[in-house]
Amino acid sequence: MNLPRADVPPASSSAGPIRVLVVDDSAVIRGLITRLLESDPELAVVGSVGNGQMAIATCRRTSVDIVVLDIEMPVMDGLTALPQILAAAPGVKVIMASTLTTRNAQISLKALQAGAADYVAKPTSTAEIQQAQDFRRDLVGKVKALGQAGRKRRAERGETQAGDLPFRPAATTAKPERPTVALRAAAQRPPEIIAIGSSTGGPQALLAVLSKFPNSIRLPILITQHMPATFTSILAEHLARASGWPCAEAVDGEPVRANRIYVAPGDFHMKVAVENGAKLVRLTKEPPENFCRPAVDPMFRSVAQAYGAGVLGVVLTGMGTDGAKGARAVVDAGGSVIAQDEATSVVWGMPGAAAAAGVCSAVLPLSEISTYLRRVWGAVP
Repeated sequence: MNLPRADVPPASSSAGPIRVLVVDDSAVIRGLITRLLESDPELAVVGSVGNGQMAIATCRRTSVDIVVLDIEMPVMDGLTALPQILAAAPGVKVIMASTLTTRNAQISLKALQAGAADYVAKPTSTAEIQQAQDFRRDLVGKVKALGQAGRKRRAERGETQAGDLPFRPAATTAKPERPTVALRAAAQRPPEIIAIGSSTGGPQALLAVLSKFPNSIRLPILITQHMPATFTSILAEHLARASGWPCAEAVDGEPVRANRIYVAPGDFHMKVAVENGAKLVRLTKEPPENFCRPAVDPMFRSVAQAYGAGVLGVVLTGMGTDGAKGARAVVDAGGSVIAQDEATSVVWGMPGAAAAAGVCSAVLPLSEISTYLRRVWGAVP
């Protein structure tokens, strides 16, 4: 089976393949997911089990980098097993696998808040899995991105995965050299709109940032999070509760108002258009960009055209490079862009790409982003 290339760099061959445990109560689905993963030479499935209890036992006796974890299973479901898997294998990354139902979307969001790194929207039948190019790319791409991010952090700490080498190397404090990130001056005027883009790890990051937003920041906030339909409506509900702001999936043609949060609906690009002097939300089914719809680049380009220097763009954790080209449009129009730093990102793909492009006025830990935005608006000294 030929897989499209995932938008992540190749894994380091010296570290061995990324080791994956597949957990699903359907043996047929486990077999199909296993074949999809092992068709990539950088991935190895080291276990395939049918419930959460078996997953915990496997993590205790086998070195695992990534767990692909089903939600609905007998004996022990995925949400119950999640904290015990994280305790049994510190450092393991868990990707929740769920079908596109409202109930499963709610559970997936709870799992992300409880420590899961990401999720994949699982097709409902074996025929759909065999035919779904998007599912294959999504699954393989996320497993590789999360596996490499964890391995990179271990390498920087001088750690080696058990079983990778026949001996234990001496610990080292040497860290790989990082390219210098060139920052640019921020726009001098307060922003008129905040536009946020995120992907892997994004729901957790968005909740952390928006939960600290005061109502005194009288701005509209636009969010494009890489998520399918159903999931984005549930995300909006969670963000509304966390922030205390009105927050919902955007509706085509609605006006852009202050003190409201607009979330791009799954499978639609969200843009801002100026029509008869009014700024309106426009949802489009234009082709995916960076394999994504919704994508961050179209949103950034549109707000740059609509607001000029009044845009503050924010690029949070996520795999791939979506947002970097749109961020260039924002700064070319006179606006500003900031990005989440590598240490606090689940995957430093999107924010790293923006930082490397030289378009950021700040690259910050997640805990400092709300304070930065409040200071730019003048809500704090």
